[in-house]
Amino acid sequence: MRLSRYFMPTLKDNPSEAEIVSHRLMLRAGMVRQSSAGIYSWLPLGYKVMRKIEQIVREEQDAAGCQEMLMPTIQPADLWRESGRYDDYGQEMLRITDRRERDMLYGPTNEEQITQIFRDSVRSYRELPKLLYHIQWKFRDEVRPRFGVMRGREFLMKDSYSFDVDKDGARRSYNKMFVAYLRTFARMGLQAIPMQADTGPIGGDMSHEFIILADTGESEVYCHPDLLTFDSFNADVDFEGDLQPIVDKWTSLYAAADEKHDPGNCPVPADQLITRRGIEVGHIFYFGDKYSKPMDAKVTMADGSEVFVEMGSYGIGVSRLVGGIIEASHDENGIVWPASVSPYDVGLINLKAGDDACASACDGFFSQMKAAGLDVLYDDTDERAGAKFANMDLIGLPWQLIAGPRGLKNGVVELKNRASGEREELSFESALSKLTA
Repeated sequence: MRLSRYFMPTLKDNPSEAEIVSHRLMLRAGMVRQSSAGIYSWLPLGYKVMRKIEQIVREEQDAAGCQEMLMPTIQPADLWRESGRYDDYGQEMLRITDRRERDMLYGPTNEEQITQIFRDSVRSYRELPKLLYHIQWKFRDEVRPRFGVMRGREFLMKDSYSFDVDKDGARRSYNKMFVAYLRTFARMGLQAIPMQADTGPIGGDMSHEFIILADTGESEVYCHPDLLTFDSFNADVDFEGDLQPIVDKWTSLYAAADEKHDPGNCPVPADQLITRRGIEVGHIFYFGDKYSKPMDAKVTMADGSEVFVEMGSYGIGVSRLVGGIIEASHDENGIVWPASVSPYDVGLINLKAGDDACASACDGFFSQMKAAGLDVLYDDTDERAGAKFANMDLIGLPWQLIAGPRGLKNGVVELKNRASGEREELSFESALSKLTA
């Protein structure tokens, strides 16, 4: 993509309304613009990052055996009355009346909707287990939306749901999601620590939230130091095998967010306890028959008896992760994207767009990099060099390839690593080889 044609309205100054780093940088980098309180339009750069995150989430859900579907954003209130949550959920739920005076709502989550779909479609224990998911927009009318996409009212979420005949099966489904989440966040360059959590309005008796460590995180977290050394990604995980040892490894050491931390009963000595800020990026729940029983979702067993299915739900904030990754990966100059979620692989900078030889060389580099499979953002504008460098640092692409008349005359370009700041001069062919390695 040529920057001269790209819609990326960057800002030089920090917006006054932005309270945290991710909000500030997303506005400055032209990733989002606010529509109303807690509701954002996603501009091309931000949307591209979100789609990359979404794809990683999708691939890991598929690998764990989940099947993708799509449920509506608007749900009938009667479903929530069946579960008993319609009046209990509170003012965060946006309630709507349609033209026929039917009570509707903009879904904050989908436990009721998926339970209805299941009960109307599945009759026998032979059809279980089932793991279903979708990636869909949600709305929760926060009292005080703040921090940009980190605590917005409208957000993109992956929510999956498990259905099993008994508690042992439900635990196996829970473990699949637990491990899938570790893999998902690791692929995004994040170290996510599972911590025992309150079940909140979802309900149930077992829950873990996945927290990434960031100095600007929203809550205080406490954990055993060994958790920071664990390798959470294993490409050879057998999701049909016994995953309990992996879960046990991650839950055997102390980890708690501030609302769960009890200094008086913490097993880690105070001088060893890691105390950091953290951001929740995922949450998993096992809640048994909390929804299946009041909504009459049951299956017939081999002996003819009927049992209410055991259920769980598992959420990842896809749009929230865009902000979370920035909070965990930035410096004084801007965003530092992990390669897996970066909107582009490399930024190509033409230092002198008005120079015919320089423009011709850069046009050739652009074509060759695209042909090699690289996704390139080509700064072909007539901005001054300092502004081009600042802009590329702000948007945080992993690599910058810089070409100017002086270097081209000597047969070299400059390759900059955004994360380390290291620069080296080398031939274009060598740079291309390094970028595609």
